[in-house]
Amino acid sequence: MAQIALRRSHIIAAAAMTALVASCAHSPGQASPPPIAAPVPAPETGAITYASSGHAEMDIWRAAFSEKALAAGHDRDVVKSVLTGISPLELWLGSSFQPAQTGIADQAEFAKPIWDYLRVPMSNSRISTGASRLAENPALFDSLEAAYGVDREAIVAIWGMETSFGAVKGNFDAPNVLSNMAVEGRRKSLAERELLSLIKILEQGDAERDDLIAGWAGAMGHTQFMPSTFIAYAEDFDGDGKKDVWESEADALASTANYLANSGYTLNQPWGIEVLARTGFDFGLADGNERRIETWATEGLVPARGGTFETGGANYAELWLPAGAEGPKYLLFNNFKAFKTYNNADSYAFAVGLSGDAMGGQSGPIASWPTHLTPLTVSEIKILQAALNAQGFDAGGVDGIPGRKTKGALQGFQKSKGLVADGYPTKQALTLVTGESNVGVASSPSGTN
Repeated sequence: MAQIALRRSHIIAAAAMTALVASCAHSPGQASPPPIAAPVPAPETGAITYASSGHAEMDIWRAAFSEKALAAGHDRDVVKSVLTGISPLELWLGSSFQPAQTGIADQAEFAKPIWDYLRVPMSNSRISTGASRLAENPALFDSLEAAYGVDREAIVAIWGMETSFGAVKGNFDAPNVLSNMAVEGRRKSLAERELLSLIKILEQGDAERDDLIAGWAGAMGHTQFMPSTFIAYAEDFDGDGKKDVWESEADALASTANYLANSGYTLNQPWGIEVLARTGFDFGLADGNERRIETWATEGLVPARGGTFETGGANYAELWLPAGAEGPKYLLFNNFKAFKTYNNADSYAFAVGLSGDAMGGQSGPIASWPTHLTPLTVSEIKILQAALNAQGFDAGGVDGIPGRKTKGALQGFQKSKGLVADGYPTKQALTLVTGESNVGVASSPSGTN
């Protein structure tokens, strides 16, 4: 038994010595063998490779634009994520990849008489929904007015105009839409600038790649911000750390208010005031020039709703005749110009102003529309412009858009014939002008109209 015990003690001692040696091998002060590092792959350089879109011209454009974006210092992974998976859209590139035929003739702002254009924005459903949105969250609109100095009715009216209060935000992939626009070619520079803005949005962490959902022309979210507008004016109003114009109503509406504020909007000033004119009024004064309110009063204009002019401190206004001397007449103020930064058509800004007023409880216009007159189509406007130019009345470019210059030229013609010079382009006016000239649609560069 003693021998067995002695042998057991020897075994225990040997085990203890082995453990001591092992512990000494990893004791503090002695370095462990360094782990073998996995080889680090070299970063990708050179041109980014993409799977074909199935459209040769698109593939060529993407390779060139991708190279341009990298040369400008943009993040390689972001550039690749934006341009991977783009494909031709029928809307932009047409069947069999022929250029789609789109233009101002397809835009309601120019293709419809003003009273027809207003049917949707002034519909009972649009106005009642807007009024309900204002009533649902007064605290939000109080905060927006305080933060940005923009009337709530203007904000919600634009929301209604752009997406019917978020119901129609679009379901296109913004990078793909803008890529198609670039390949189609007519707005290539614009599309490429907006794509670079999309890349910047992702680089700044303001959105994820899958967030970039847009309408058919690349505008995004509740109030349809183009990417460059997002970069300049998007706001994180709900304080969650993200400028979410797609899902956060607070962020989207604050972004719109910020945009309008930076476009010169002034709280509690009118966008326009409907007026009545005295008999014999010189409608040639509707010439695009602003005059003091006192001047308009002296000339015989009065508010259509009665009383005196309440302008909130705005001193100057332009007289505008949306349907000529026989229709409603408005003095337009600086806030109308702010609306036009969103969409440069007078009819769009007019719809924003009228619908916002109606959502706030004041419907208009009071005067009736002269629906017995027949406004011109886009193609007929081109004929009118060419004929006016041929007779020495400068209508600018022959582009089919009846802007200030075209109306001024028509006024000049009307004055020369002793007619009421309201500059409203109707079929009746076209007959008179073309009776003096046999000029058809001239090929003329587009210009200020």
